[in-house]
Amino acid sequence: MIRSHKYSALFSLLIAVMVSQPTSASALETSAGTMRIEKVASGFSGAWSLGFLPDGSLLVTEKDGTLRKLGKSGQSVVTGLPEIHVEGQGGLLDVLVPRDFAKTRELFLTHSVRQGRGAGTALSRGVLSPDGSRLTDVRKIFEMAPGSSGGQHFGSRLVEGPRGHLFMTMGERGDRPSAQDLSRHNGSVIRLNRDGSVPSDNPFVGVNGAQPEIWSYGHRNPQGAALDGSGQLWINEHGARGGDELNRVRKGANYGWPVIAYGRHYSGFKIGEGREKQGMEQPVHYWDPSIAPSGMTFYDGSVSAWRGDAFVGSLKFDYIARLSGSPLREVEQIKAPETGRVRDVRTGPDGALWFISENDGAIYRIVK
Repeated sequence: MIRSHKYSALFSLLIAVMVSQPTSASALETSAGTMRIEKVASGFSGAWSLGFLPDGSLLVTEKDGTLRKLGKSGQSVVTGLPEIHVEGQGGLLDVLVPRDFAKTRELFLTHSVRQGRGAGTALSRGVLSPDGSRLTDVRKIFEMAPGSSGGQHFGSRLVEGPRGHLFMTMGERGDRPSAQDLSRHNGSVIRLNRDGSVPSDNPFVGVNGAQPEIWSYGHRNPQGAALDGSGQLWINEHGARGGDELNRVRKGANYGWPVIAYGRHYSGFKIGEGREKQGMEQPVHYWDPSIAPSGMTFYDGSVSAWRGDAFVGSLKFDYIARLSGSPLREVEQIKAPETGRVRDVRTGPDGALWFISENDGAIYRIVK
């Protein structure tokens, strides 16, 4: 992410206003020295994702279908959202503020939609009004192929690629074999143009029976995604009992679920054929026991000792994992009373590490 001095200055001004109000701050000992955890805002229900606007405002999605905007004048609800089906793990999920937002005012939202008696993951775009109160010109630009039911494994993170394409993760919706079926979007990372059309160089364009949006497949339930400093896409995904994975996403690659996996089914039975199979990718890192990974960022903020490292939230063990080295490995657990069920982790324009805690419905930032 290339930081604008104007963007950072505006955002720092907003944060100065927000944290000047009654809030909490506590000391945190880390590998980079003593840091502070500051509560920026609270009172959220099912907060899922953060998005930073160039005017210094902050967007927060809540799974029940609410999009909130936090600014110098306080908190408000953005109206005009697309139709959202809320069920189990589904609802309003990720928000993406593209790099050219200041010019286009476009926002992108991932969310679940009703599909007959089932449900699936979709992507919508809209234009934020000048006063930030509503979305206009809202259009659904992608919807996964129907055929799934139940309320689990919707994904879904959204990343803007180096060339402006949109990468979107989707879980296999609890239908394990579908992650190996290229005629379905389940358990895949897809790649789209900004208008929802399919890039001509996607790996399965023209392959008989395959969904042309698919970029990689064989995933279980990816709930974290981010670009590293070189523009490479990474995702983390939930395993079953053990075997959460960090994957470096390659064009056209098969990541194995449910044929290969680390860990076991919740029943204790073996998954698939084991841990390896020719033609299927290995994770760069895996967690056993499972940490239930969620939001993810490659840090490029103001703490020099952390730059270039990956940070991943844990929903199960209430910490933020720092991964470093080549290959990436978990080297630190950032844990405090505030890091309960960390749903999203972002590098803010102010250089701080931001995160959502589901346990107390609050947004925090970690600063030096």
